[in-house]
Amino acid sequence: MDQRHPARLDDEGAVRPIGTDGGSVATPPSDRSGVLAPVLAVCRAVRHPRRLVAGRPALFVAAAVIGVTGLGLTAAGAPSPVARAAGEEPVSVAEELGMVADEQPALTGAAAAARLQELAATRAQREDAEAAAAQVQAEADRVASEAAAAAAAAAAAAAEEAARPTAVLPVQGRLTSQFGSRWGTLHAGIDFAAPLGTPEYAVMDGVVLRAGAASGFGLAVYIQHADGDVSVYGHMQEILVQEGQTVRAGDTIALLGNEGQSTGPHLHFEVHDGGLDGPRIDPLPWLRERGVAI
Repeated sequence: MDQRHPARLDDEGAVRPIGTDGGSVATPPSDRSGVLAPVLAVCRAVRHPRRLVAGRPALFVAAAVIGVTGLGLTAAGAPSPVARAAGEEPVSVAEELGMVADEQPALTGAAAAARLQELAATRAQREDAEAAAAQVQAEADRVASEAAAAAAAAAAAAAEEAARPTAVLPVQGRLTSQFGSRWGTLHAGIDFAAPLGTPEYAVMDGVVLRAGAASGFGLAVYIQHADGDVSVYGHMQEILVQEGQTVRAGDTIALLGNEGQSTGPHLHFEVHDGGLDGPRIDPLPWLRERGVAI
């Protein structure tokens, strides 16, 4: 624009060059691109602030600024959408950024069959591994179960052993004769009367030294205990143990009888101190010392 003829805006927003006399001298050509419209609007707003819509000056000015910004971008040489649409081919942003993958070749039937075979082989291997693992787990469970059963049996046996008495009465009967002199001779034991066939028991744990016929007793059993003492059972009807057998306190060793020098069914019980040939002692104090009450 000629600096000698500065322009001015009229009330309608048209650009009018100002002459020397202050009048408008010419009207510029129409704004075909729409670039000057926002600028003119800003100018009108500055000259006539009252024409701004009440409550919306900020919006109006912002719109004008956006228009000016567009003008600046156009002046700086940025291509307009119209120019791009008219003179250039469309460009894919994904292609420009390298985000479009190359097309893969079609899968052939042979390749598909090979992949299926690989999948089947992999599945078979997995199933074999799972079966082997299951078998190992089952074996481990079996061993653990057997170990648990053995431990339970051992615990039960230990509990039974702990509850088992260390000494018992040789028979459930009535005490009829004690240790001492009788009819001018030594009665070297005690007698328990009971019905024929009544079970007789080992008084303590021990080993059977003798089991069979014995002078004066008819039949007799001799058991040696851990402390060396020997208990003797006579006149039984039937012997149920044999020499060398290990017995525990309370095991049935014979059935009560009336054999040998006997005046009726009874058990004659003796104790030899320290061994089979040791002195015979009173069985009552010996039993009481071991917790057997008579």
